[in-house]
Amino acid sequence: MLKETKIKVLENFYALDYVFFGKPATQLESCCDAILEEYMSVKGALMSVMIELYKLVDHAPQALEEQVDRNTLMSNAKRSAKIAREMCQKLVATQKGKADVKAQLREEMKNGNDTDISELVEYMIREKAFKLATDNLLIATTISESENYSEMNEWSGRIIEDSYKILRDNLVESALFVLSAI
Repeated sequence: MLKETKIKVLENFYALDYVFFGKPATQLESCCDAILEEYMSVKGALMSVMIELYKLVDHAPQALEEQVDRNTLMSNAKRSAKIAREMCQKLVATQKGKADVKAQLREEMKNGNDTDISELVEYMIREKAFKLATDNLLIATTISESENYSEMNEWSGRIIEDSYKILRDNLVESALFVLSAI
């Protein structure tokens, strides 16, 4: 694996915290360490799937001209997270984004959910935004930095994609749970 790819994995690992919390998870004060531990475990598993994806698509990011220290890594993570959040805000505000949230709300109402509707809508919008931001951060940049993503259409690519989606959904759920416990 390329040095640049390894750095990208670390950058994305930290950027996810900035996407969800606006700061590193280590700086969060949660009521229960187990909640944060679950989030970190799922995030680690998602990064493992990303490594497999990088291998599959021949990840080839730009060569680094300089050494990357912790400060540079964290700065890049913040910048990546900011871009991902901005992109997801635009996507959630589209007609399709609004329609997806409405459809999800109708489904929840059919299931007899007794939750306050305004709280439920807020939760669904936040969940949708977090999923889109994660996809933008991890998948969109991977595709733009890869040389051969046609393998994604093969059996192994579909397995990695399914694994990614499951772990992404679990990570978003864990992040929302962490936010509710702060």
